[in-house]
Amino acid sequence: MPEPSPTRPKRRGRLFRYTAALLVLCGVAAYLVVQYITGGGGARGCKVVSADGDGASYEFTPEQAVNAATIAAVGTGRGMPERAVTIALATALQESGLRNIEHGDRDSLGLFQQRPSQGWGTERQIMDPAYAAGIFYAHLAKVPDYGDLPLTVAAQRVQRSGYPEAYAKHEPDATLLAAALTGRAAATLTCDGRPARTASATGPDAVRDALVRDFGRDALQETGAQVGGTPVPSPSPSPSVTATAHGRTVTVPVSAGTGTGTAATGRGERERGWQVAQWAVANSSALHIRRVSYAGRQWTAGSGGGAWATAGSHGAGGAERSAGAVRIETGQ
Repeated sequence: MPEPSPTRPKRRGRLFRYTAALLVLCGVAAYLVVQYITGGGGARGCKVVSADGDGASYEFTPEQAVNAATIAAVGTGRGMPERAVTIALATALQESGLRNIEHGDRDSLGLFQQRPSQGWGTERQIMDPAYAAGIFYAHLAKVPDYGDLPLTVAAQRVQRSGYPEAYAKHEPDATLLAAALTGRAAATLTCDGRPARTASATGPDAVRDALVRDFGRDALQETGAQVGGTPVPSPSPSPSVTATAHGRTVTVPVSAGTGTGTAATGRGERERGWQVAQWAVANSSALHIRRVSYAGRQWTAGSGGGAWATAGSHGAGGAERSAGAVRIETGQ
């Protein structure tokens, strides 16, 4: 009888090693895809729930929370209604996963994957989330009756995407985020508040700068942005933020007669206050915010997963309710 070929076991061993290596590569690729989609960082860290008690919720990362809060603040600052904020958030969820990315198809950049070559602004401008959001709203405002259109249609009129149907799948999550981040749905957004390692600045001054960045600055008018030769209109009334800092605390007045977009959108003190309060929670990791108080409710970083609770007798909630202000306490 002929003896078995000694090369056959070697081939089997080589095939086994190749297969194992391929499986490892597939696993690594899958991990990288998940990290790309979720923004990395492991645990989500933030959550928004429905105020209607239907159990709907959306979990997301602190990075996504900061960008979503900016998009909402810029929208209300320009007098845009909640529906516009929902459209903008759904668009950013589809285009970038609410991440300010430095790459995309051809020269697309940022939250909305806007292209410098198509007149959306310079690379630096587009990578500024406040600018990117503002120029998106400027285009959306030119779409006739955009509030009555299906979300995919309204978003497509602005974006001219090759996959317009993709925006629709993000509408439920964007609706939850918009309700919370415009202040209509109170105490529905929470974050665990774990400090971000990459925070470039913290403390009251950093909080005030971030408030001005999102609520009190007309970034488009400052840069003289144009799209297709048309100057981007400035918001009316011009947004402003007045904040005072004492020690580690920033207090933001939210009286009904002041604030961003109040007259244009019919938003009162309550919605304005809850928008600022939940904006602060969304920025808690980036700015090392440890406590937010408003309207008798209080959020504390790391406490019960960052849930809102009724402020105790020693809490600041009662004072903030009567004074019409949001109290933001930092950890530095």
